[in-house]
Amino acid sequence: MRSWLEEELVMSARDRVRRYRENGGASDLVRVEVLVPASSRNAIVSEAARMRTEHRSRKKRLKDLCDKAAERYAVRVFDNVDLARVPDSQEQARVIAGALMERGDAGAFVLARKILSEAEG
Repeated sequence: MRSWLEEELVMSARDRVRRYRENGGASDLVRVEVLVPASSRNAIVSEAARMRTEHRSRKKRLKDLCDKAAERYAVRVFDNVDLARVPDSQEQARVIAGALMERGDAGAFVLARKILSEAEG
């Protein structure tokens, strides 16, 4: 039988894993199990690593574009936009792009198109 301290430590680890999968680096990744020949295992593993790297770099570029938009146009464009109500970063990017297109200047429109192309990427 576990002590209450051991239960707390186990729950903490579970909570950390759950948080990582919901909000952390693995928040928008899914686990996939496939059966492949043993000789092709390394190819599948390396392809999955490449996909993760590409996904994370696209996600970082999208975040950088959204930060740039907030830095340049926050006062003029985002006065009635509440991003806290949109939990998904992809959806937040679409909301930001829409606000830039609707209320921004030509530079904001160009930035919004970049954001949308990264979000749809």
